[in-house]
Amino acid sequence: MTAKTTTHEFQAETKKLLDIVINSLYTERDVFIRELISNASDALEKYRHESLTAEDPFDGHVPLEITISLDEEKSTLTITDTGIGMSRSELEHNLGTIAHSGSNTFLTELAEAAQKDVSLIGQFGVGFYAAFMAGNRVRVQSRSWDGSEGHEWVSDGTGAFSITEMEGLRRGTRIIVELKDDAKDYATKWKVESIIKQYSAFVPFPIKLDEEVVNTVQALWTRNRAEITDEEYNEFYKFIGNATDEPNYRLHFSADAPLMINALLFVPKENFEVLGFGKMDPGVNLYCQRILIDQHSKNILPEWLRFLKGVVDSEDMPLNISRQALQDNALVAKLRKVVTKRFLKYLIEEAKKDEEKYLEFWKTFGIFIKEGATSDYEYQKELGKLLRFESSKSEEGKPVSLADYVLRMGADQDTIYYINGPSRNAIEAGPYVEMFKKRDIEIIYTMEPIDDFVLSHLGEFEGKKLVSADRADLDLGESEEESKEAENESGEKLDDQSTDSLVAWLKETLAAQVGDVIVSKRLVDAPAMIVNPDGYMTSSMERVLAASRAEKGLGMGGDSKKNLEINPKNPIIKKLADLQKADADFAADVALQIYDNAMIQAGLIVDPLVMVERNYKILGRALQD
Repeated sequence: MTAKTTTHEFQAETKKLLDIVINSLYTERDVFIRELISNASDALEKYRHESLTAEDPFDGHVPLEITISLDEEKSTLTITDTGIGMSRSELEHNLGTIAHSGSNTFLTELAEAAQKDVSLIGQFGVGFYAAFMAGNRVRVQSRSWDGSEGHEWVSDGTGAFSITEMEGLRRGTRIIVELKDDAKDYATKWKVESIIKQYSAFVPFPIKLDEEVVNTVQALWTRNRAEITDEEYNEFYKFIGNATDEPNYRLHFSADAPLMINALLFVPKENFEVLGFGKMDPGVNLYCQRILIDQHSKNILPEWLRFLKGVVDSEDMPLNISRQALQDNALVAKLRKVVTKRFLKYLIEEAKKDEEKYLEFWKTFGIFIKEGATSDYEYQKELGKLLRFESSKSEEGKPVSLADYVLRMGADQDTIYYINGPSRNAIEAGPYVEMFKKRDIEIIYTMEPIDDFVLSHLGEFEGKKLVSADRADLDLGESEEESKEAENESGEKLDDQSTDSLVAWLKETLAAQVGDVIVSKRLVDAPAMIVNPDGYMTSSMERVLAASRAEKGLGMGGDSKKNLEINPKNPIIKKLADLQKADADFAADVALQIYDNAMIQAGLIVDPLVMVERNYKILGRALQD
């Protein structure tokens, strides 16, 4: 040993840390390259900052860059930066101790987590020490920007390190990782290049791998929006979103409070889930100071925004944090709220600015907005503004907003009404909209299985309750004009005694099928309709839940009895009142057929074989007469 070489024992906590890193944390070994590049980038940034005020910095002419060289024969990986460098004392302090966190609690937590086989590399600030996951021996050659003599730090990670004075070094730091036998692929260009492009593609300094710059795409989200062209945005979207077309929408924003955030989000043109590609992975990546810390992050946006592509970068996030820690991190929860609300605000503004363009978005991605409205109470107010449905006063095929509906409401109307059906024609031909048409009350048409769940979960919009038109307790009241009509039509409907008699008989005859039989106040022409005693469960919702139960092998379920409303003005009902007195058996068949017809109009299941057989029986009787 020469006089210029000194040997040091690692700090006790550092020894334990190295043991854990080397023996336990192998699950994300690739990250050691990210950690070393991140450290190199920090060193370059520090030098750039210091050199702004320095009169004559050492090696001031040397370009700021990171170079990586590989030697497959010697099984080495070398990362060099031209940053601020380290003096002898800095090498000893920075690489021989755990900076800012050398506590027994810290090591106990790390050891326990490692035993549980949790992927933690980075979470506890292992940083540089990650190199020992892949290296048998690590050499660090560094020379400080102050021009003092350079030194080499060497260790095999087992308990000690040596520092030797080294002549001829340039400013910056060179780390040589002598790779283990099972880590030799880190000396191959394809492996290292793929890791750089995954984790470090947006480092603000050139990364040269075997003399070729690898990180050629700019971190566009860090630049001023006014300086970025549409072409640059589109090219970045194609890179980050693995796309070939241009995005439908883009949102580029920065925030200082409550967190420092730079975000660049894109809405694609296509929804690949409906194209049969299965459930999409989240498309937004989380960065900290341009270094990737969570690819396809499930933590920074709600699941229903998984169709978005892009980048969220927050300097307030700790760089060394694992995916497991992200799930429970309070900063991440705050970040998610800020970004989600900002994107929803942007969509609301875009919808007002260009409704036609928004309707194209709605046609493609509306299912995700509906998913959010049914599953995420926190953002329901914003999501309600983004919902679009056809209505009795909209053009066919052109949905409208709930806000548009509210603007058209009458002064005395305090409820938003909706009804489900398989198509617009089916809904308009059904019994539920008759009184709405007569009163000129707008009614929303829900034509997708999820729609009733969406509106039921939403509950209200701008203080107006959302109510399904198939509720048994729906009361539209009676206008003065309708009251006069009722007096004039008194001879056209069953008298009260006959009506009461028919209702009592129907309750008895259909006791197995219905919960109650009621004289309708809202049917205009149709003989009868099915309504739901449960004000919160529409027929559509029950149908979806029953199908879901059947799919899971739990039986159809959804056997709650409905109420039957009858129209005493309808010719069929009036004749049924006479028929039940003259031929009770045949009248029972007719009553069951009326019930089945009403069930079908409500979109509910009936036994087709029984219904068809009964139908032929009724037809035979009618033809016989």
